[in-house]
Amino acid sequence: MNSDPRFPTVRMRRLRSHPAIRSLLCRNRLHPANLILPLFVCPGEGVQQPIDAMPGQQQLSIDMLVEQARECQQLGLGGIILFGIPEHKDPRGSDALSDQGIVQQALRAVKAEVPQLLVISDVCFCEYTDHGHCGLLHEQAGGSTDVDNDATLALLAEQALSHAQAGADMLAPSGMMDGMVGAIRQRLDAEGFSQLPIMSYAAKYASAFYGPFREAAQCSPQFGDRRSYQMDPAAAADQALREVELDLAEGADIIMVKPALPYLDILCRLQQQFPGVPMAAYNVSGEYSMVQAAAEKGWIDGESVCHESLLAIHRAGADMILTYWALDVARWYRAQQS
Repeated sequence: MNSDPRFPTVRMRRLRSHPAIRSLLCRNRLHPANLILPLFVCPGEGVQQPIDAMPGQQQLSIDMLVEQARECQQLGLGGIILFGIPEHKDPRGSDALSDQGIVQQALRAVKAEVPQLLVISDVCFCEYTDHGHCGLLHEQAGGSTDVDNDATLALLAEQALSHAQAGADMLAPSGMMDGMVGAIRQRLDAEGFSQLPIMSYAAKYASAFYGPFREAAQCSPQFGDRRSYQMDPAAAADQALREVELDLAEGADIIMVKPALPYLDILCRLQQQFPGVPMAAYNVSGEYSMVQAAAEKGWIDGESVCHESLLAIHRAGADMILTYWALDVARWYRAQQS
């Protein structure tokens, strides 16, 4: 027996009793225009190399990437973000800076063939260096090796400029170098790209959920890890607030939380602390691959879990979501509309 004096006058199920009522009260809806698809571009022609750790995802040569981009535009996706896999790597990540680098070529090709599609470029060095770290290395006192933050800033600014010149619509620095947004913003403004927005990976954690991505982008560190520059998962939430505040002061236009699902508390805190600032969240490879693997086993309904996961990220405060499910969601959405 219900002892609440408001029952049976108050019945919450009344608002759930009819599908049309549920639809009217739905505040969080997935729409393809809010989703960004990460894509991995590699050398060659006609290449569609499946990524074992990410079922359903592929490394694509530029011609195949253009075809994928065309479908993204037709289905109304919010955009794509490019990650490059160069043919050759070196300690400096030279391909990242070259006008003929893999991402620079891809940017020109996509913008030539699918000009209306928003194309974002990831700005970092881990995919391009032979050591797999996110910048230039230097030896510290005591013999340990780490990324040289300040020396890397100039290279990030150079890489960002080359992406802008190749046609990127937005730049997304992801290396978690102190001062990276300011260095990029200053270089872009000086070269006539003051209108180009920056989406900063402002709160990027040293997460175990990145494993499949490192296979996809071929960027596993050859020694150590990235904990000296990516955020500690055990750090206080206030550290993320400070990171975001600094990036905004340096000129970031959009801030991102990565990964998404394990850090919904951070996303929610940021949305409350910085109202009006556009928020992005990266639903990363590990989050995606766990669901795909369980769905393949028949343990869960993969489509339903995908929708529930993305709705949770949106509800927590993300205006846009980078997700490997973006194209799937857009196809499902189109099927429902037809």
